[in-house]
Amino acid sequence: MYTNDSRVLVTGGAGFLGSHLCDRLIEAGHDVLCVDNFYTGRKANVEQLLGNARFELMRHDVTFPLYVEVDRIFNLACPASPVHYQADPVQTTKTSVHGAINMLGLAKRVRARILQASTSEVYGDPEIHPQVEGYWGRVNPVGIRSCYDEGKRCAETLFFDYWRQHQLEIKVMRIFNTYGPRMHPNDGRVVSNFIVQALRGEPITIYGEGTQTRSFCYVDDLVEGMLRLMDSEGGFTGPVNIGNPREFTMLQLAETVLRLVGGKSKLVFEPLPSDDPKQRQPDISLAKEKLDWEPKVALEDGLKETIAYFRKRLEE
Repeated sequence: MYTNDSRVLVTGGAGFLGSHLCDRLIEAGHDVLCVDNFYTGRKANVEQLLGNARFELMRHDVTFPLYVEVDRIFNLACPASPVHYQADPVQTTKTSVHGAINMLGLAKRVRARILQASTSEVYGDPEIHPQVEGYWGRVNPVGIRSCYDEGKRCAETLFFDYWRQHQLEIKVMRIFNTYGPRMHPNDGRVVSNFIVQALRGEPITIYGEGTQTRSFCYVDDLVEGMLRLMDSEGGFTGPVNIGNPREFTMLQLAETVLRLVGGKSKLVFEPLPSDDPKQRQPDISLAKEKLDWEPKVALEDGLKETIAYFRKRLEE
C-alpha cells in the first residue's frame, strides 16, 4: 500500500530531474532516500532538503548493489546529455544495464513498485512522426550515442522481463526533451547551451541548418507525469511517452531565447553531430488516456524561469 508516509528511493536524485522529484515527494509527506554518485548530480540541487527529517542523501553508484528497505523506487540514475554520457560510454552503458539489474533485484527482494526513467532516444532517428509507443525505433547500435540509446533500450527489456518472469510491478516512461531550473550549465543540451551562450554574449551554436526539431517539456510537467505513472493502477506498465507535443526548430528556439535574454549574440552554424535525430515529437495519446496527463507550461513561460535560474548561477 502506497501511503503518504511511504519510503521512496530516488536514484539519480541529486540530478536535474531527480531533485525536482525529491521536492515533490517530500511535499507529499514521503520519506525519501536520494541516491547519487554525483557524476552529474549536485548537492546544491537538494540543499533545500538537507535539513528535512524525511530526507536522506546517500553517495552510491547504482552499478553496485544497494541493500535498503523501501516501498517504491524511481530509477533515474544515468547521465542524460551527450557531453556527459559520451565522456565515459562504458560507464554509461553499465549505469543503464547494471543499474537496472541492481534496482530490479532490490525491487524484487522488497516487493517494491519500480519506475524506469527511459528516454525518447530509444526511438533513435525515427522513420515515423510523431513517435508512438508501439514504434520499435531506428537506432544505430555501434554509434557514439549507442551507449545511452542501447543502454536504455536494454534497461526497458530487463524491466519487462522482470515483470513477466517475477510479476514485479513496473512502470516505464519515455522522457522527451525536458528543461528547467537546475539543468547543468555545461551539459551540452540545446536549451542550456543557448541560454548560457546568450547570457554570456557568446555566439549561439546551431548544428546543421537549425531545421531539426525538438519538443520541450518543462520540468514541473514532467515530474507530474512521472508521479501519475507511478500511482497508476489497473496493471498499466507503459511504456508511455511523457513530453510536450509542441514541436520547435532549433532556429525558433534560438530566436526565442535571444529575445527573452535580450542579448546580441550571433548565430553560428556547425556540422550536425553523428546520429543526431532530425525530428523528435511525442504522441501523448496514451498518457492522456491512462494518466489524464498533458503538459501545461508553455515554452516561453518555462524558458523565463530557466533563464532566471541560469542568470543567478552565472553570477555566483
